[in-house]
Amino acid sequence: MLFANLESLKITIIVGPKGPSSGINSKTPTVFSCRPTQLPAKAGALPLPVLQRKYLGMENLTFAYCSCKVIWTLLLTILGCASSLPVGDDSICTAEELAKYSIIFTGKWSQTAFPKQYPLYRPPAQWSSMLGVTHSSDYSMWKKNEYASNGVRDFAEKGEAWVLMKEIEEAGEKIQSVHGIFSAPAISSGTGQTSTELEVHSRHPLVSFVVRIVPSPDWFVGIDSLNLCERDHWMEEVSVDLFPYDAGTDSGFTFSSPNFATIPQDTVTEITCSSPSHPANSFYYPKLKILPPIAHVKMVKLKKNQLGFPVPYNNFQAKSNEVIDSVSVTQKICGNLADDMDEIGV
Repeated sequence: MLFANLESLKITIIVGPKGPSSGINSKTPTVFSCRPTQLPAKAGALPLPVLQRKYLGMENLTFAYCSCKVIWTLLLTILGCASSLPVGDDSICTAEELAKYSIIFTGKWSQTAFPKQYPLYRPPAQWSSMLGVTHSSDYSMWKKNEYASNGVRDFAEKGEAWVLMKEIEEAGEKIQSVHGIFSAPAISSGTGQTSTELEVHSRHPLVSFVVRIVPSPDWFVGIDSLNLCERDHWMEEVSVDLFPYDAGTDSGFTFSSPNFATIPQDTVTEITCSSPSHPANSFYYPKLKILPPIAHVKMVKLKKNQLGFPVPYNNFQAKSNEVIDSVSVTQKICGNLADDMDEIGV
């Protein structure tokens, strides 16, 4: 952290008199101390210097502050634009280069936990396939209170993953922010499990994924940029409760609402027992303080003797076209993997 140990920076400025009543001797140098305030632990930029005035009339305060500020800015520039450097080493992963995890997604969307308008048919409650990515902080698949991309919109509304995969691919090619894509098969009911494996890299330690709630207007669950690296080591196990999110692209209130595009598009928001505050909302439970988790995900680091290809998941029964579309993502990935194995003679 630059300037962390710099107690003060003294600058000598000769200030001429501003008027006959200033009482300042132009031959006497005036000394200022530009002392940087203590930096926050995760500050994104250096704060402005604090001017400590000595022997100067109040009418010259503006001049002195500007002079100090200019010199401070020049000093930062000369020393390498310190404001653009990371502050602290929390974001730097020094663990071994690669790590593999098993990821287990568990649906908890039961009629007991969520009785209101629970979908029993056409189609019944179920989960789309999981689509995820391991990446650096330069990439974001989705983020709360920000606008969903076209790919996330298509996935959340229809379970179509092609545009989202293209966005991921382009991010990886342009700024090398993506390490790998992973996918897990769909779950044909509101409760059940699906799993796969993922690989993280010391420069790409973050995990993001989305799973569509079926049926729904544009609702999903997922994780945004979960860091599996803790400074010099990888986490052994991570468990996260998942809650529903609205992609902000469709204005339907219920699981079976017809398409009703949100114009203009809204940001991604978490659905709670009181928001949206409308009795028609399928998740509206005004007597609850919080919704129970609708799903759960667990990631467990694999030991080196456990590394290998994930066991195929065959317990899939298609219930609607939109789930079939998303499952084809897994089929494509597996097909590409098989082609690569043939090329290397495996």
